Amino acid sequence: MKKHKKSKEFLEELKKIPIIQIACEKVGISRNTVYRWKKDDEEFRKAMGDALIEGESFVNDMSESQVLTLIKEKSWPAISFWLRHHHSAYRDRLELTTVVPQEELTPEQEALVREALRLSATNVDVVDDNNKNNQNEQPIQDDSTGIDGSNDQGPESQDKNN
Repeated sequence: MKKHKKSKEFLEELKKIPIIQIACEKVGISRNTVYRWKKDDEEFRKAMGDALIEGESFVNDMSESQVLTLIKEKSWPAISFWLRHHHSAYRDRLELTTVVPQEELTPEQEALVREALRLSATNVDVVDDNNKNNQNEQPIQDDSTGIDGSNDQGPESQDKNN
């Protein structure tokens, strides 16, 4: 019977101030007792969770009321706080900038990059030619040279041009 009365008082205090230690002190029980009740009694555990949620909601309402009172009194910190948390134009923003140091490539790295570019250009030409052939179009022939300085038209077209 004592547990029932004390647990009910504890839950009522928790609804007013959602801090377990303070509610325990007001009712005259230890935190260990509360945590034992919570562990052993499913119904108490649920009621305690609900009381904490209700208490937090109560404190939030009180806090908002106090902030609004301060705003009416023209308190700049309260005005600033409200705007930063309720108006998108006043929210804190984080801007990141960086300077990336320009690194010089070694001759080996430079050769690899040139080779990769040459291969990618060759692969693009092959893909483009395949797409054109698949669409029953004749590839356009010109006298341009590729990246590596060679003529992409092959030996047969060179014979026709000579």
